[in-house]
Amino acid sequence: MVCETSYGTGKKVFSPDLNRGKWEKPTDYIFACVGLAMKMDVFDFMYYLLSDMGILGILPYFVYVVIYLAPIIFIHSFMGQFSSCGFISAFRLSPFFKGMGYLSVFLTFSMLNYYSIYAALPLLFIINSFRPTLPWSCEGLKSWFNATSGRSTICNETNNGERSKIKNATDKELHVPSVIFFDSFFDGLREKGGIPEIDDAYELSWHFVILFALVWAVIAFIFHKFSDTAKFGKFLRYMVICTLILLLVCFVRFLFLPGDLSWLGKYIAPKPNNWALGTASTFFIAIQAFGAGWGSVIALSSFNGFKTNIMSYSWIISIGQIFIFITFGLVSCMLEQHFRELADASDKRVLNVWLMFLSSASALSTMGWPNLWTIIYYTTLLMAAVISISTQIFTVLQSLFDEFEDLRERKQEVTFCLIAGLAFCSIFFCTNHGITYFCSFYSDAAISNILLHLLLLLVVLWIYGQQRFQRDIEFMLGQPFATWKIYILRYIAPCILLISDRNRMVHRRSFLRLNGVPCDVHCCGVVTHSGNTWLRILHPIPKHWQLLGTP
Repeated sequence: MVCETSYGTGKKVFSPDLNRGKWEKPTDYIFACVGLAMKMDVFDFMYYLLSDMGILGILPYFVYVVIYLAPIIFIHSFMGQFSSCGFISAFRLSPFFKGMGYLSVFLTFSMLNYYSIYAALPLLFIINSFRPTLPWSCEGLKSWFNATSGRSTICNETNNGERSKIKNATDKELHVPSVIFFDSFFDGLREKGGIPEIDDAYELSWHFVILFALVWAVIAFIFHKFSDTAKFGKFLRYMVICTLILLLVCFVRFLFLPGDLSWLGKYIAPKPNNWALGTASTFFIAIQAFGAGWGSVIALSSFNGFKTNIMSYSWIISIGQIFIFITFGLVSCMLEQHFRELADASDKRVLNVWLMFLSSASALSTMGWPNLWTIIYYTTLLMAAVISISTQIFTVLQSLFDEFEDLRERKQEVTFCLIAGLAFCSIFFCTNHGITYFCSFYSDAAISNILLHLLLLLVVLWIYGQQRFQRDIEFMLGQPFATWKIYILRYIAPCILLISDRNRMVHRRSFLRLNGVPCDVHCCGVVTHSGNTWLRILHPIPKHWQLLGTP
């Protein structure tokens, strides 16, 4: 079957992939989109602003659901379901902006290159949790840590679980044993810790090379066994359900971390200025609902039936994602409060670096049955990372197959070549520089995502047109679509995105400054992402100038 469209210059026709498949169950689309919220780097980026918001920090999320999250998810779902194509070919409705689809591919590849870190680190702690004594516990630390290195640890401030101050101490900083354990895999960080200087030599950790290889082997196995759309949807369904169950178990257990519960009073009644500061950060967390490459929801919705009620599904997906954001936010808040109590008891600063992935292991070591809880917690993080990586690869592959007909005949070869290429490129993040400075990559990518959301609203509601969009929605869903919903999408959502884009720059600089990322690294990331963004958006302009606004 060949479908005539205005694709290209009018001389080329679009041939749909008849073997792309559908979801086994309509709810698989919901689980796949909810799984996009398990993108853990955003919590590293914003947890330091969330920790003081208290219970009021939950409220902004529900406001965002109404004013932009559910409406924009609906727009993305419309693009994919109406076209039955991935996020490249879906822009046949306005080929002038087809470069947005290619930019989405680029952003997804950028994320996939470094995101294996978020699977390798949990794997590292899971493997070492099978030791009789956890090497990052205060007891295990004595067997390998050089106490004369000049770094005081939180173990110096505890004695059989009871905090006590050390008199006449001159060191004002306390290091977390699990962070020291991580540093021990790099010779340059073993003694001094922290992050490497720009002019330091690059050092490859073979331990992390092996861990990265294991992660990519798991991803390759997933696409070998679940390459079919129906099977992949079923895989995501069970993975998301199991991850949510483990997350709730960890949440309940973290309520009883060692120490008093005085922080609950601060959580129930936070200071107004802390709440106001953190409110903006909740927006940036919620904007991650669309995946690293921005176009994931478009690709996932393309596997829906044509009459699927994406209006109600968008609300369900939004609420499910917000539930994940809130739960992970509360977990990070409890971990942060645990280390704050240690700092308050010692009048020193606790360097709880990379809270949810590194420092959390030391907090878990103070629990009863520490090995078991470490395995459960890091299995949750590992499953979340596998969901994110596999979903992003799946959406990119299908978008490429939809766009390039020649690739459809060699799907398996293309899939495994892509995974092998990503695995090779990720080796950079096994170095001392790559594994510490990668935050400059993802901190800038969110700016591109906000820009793409604005352009999508421009394409669908202004260029394609309000009337045609409303007509197509009513035809697809078989029900009226209120005009006031169009007004929210045309006017309110863009204004919110513009305001957030300005605030994002301020928060990003604060985060990079807080984590010690040099300014030149930060600026390099800004220039790289901004330049690539506009090059890829404007690339198709000469070819498609005459088709601007064609239906």
